[in-house]
Amino acid sequence: MTQDEQAKLLNTSISVIGRYERDEMIPGIEVAKKIAGFLNTTVGYLLGETDKADLFKDPVMLQRLAELDNMQSEDKNHILHVLDGFIKSVKLKNIAAL
Repeated sequence: MTQDEQAKLLNTSISVIGRYERDEMIPGIEVAKKIAGFLNTTVGYLLGETDKADLFKDPVMLQRLAELDNMQSEDKNHILHVLDGFIKSVKLKNIAAL
C-alpha cells in the first residue's frame, strides 16, 4: 500500500504517514485502531503486546469469548475453572508423552 493510499484511508497527509514510518510521530489511539482494522489485527499486536494475532482473527474464538464475557460472574468462573482443568490435563499429557 502506498503512502498516498494510507493517507487517504486514515484521512491524513502523506507527510504524516512518512513521519509515522520514520518514528518521528506516534499515531493517536483512534488512528492506531484504524490501522489495526485495515491490517486485520489488533492494536495490542501493533504495539508488540502479543505475537498471537491470529488468535484474535478467529471469529469462532471471538464469539466464544464474547459469550463468556456476557455471562454472570459465577457462571464465567465455573467455565474458566473447567477450561483451566482441561488445559492442565493436556499439558500434563504432553509432558508424559516426552
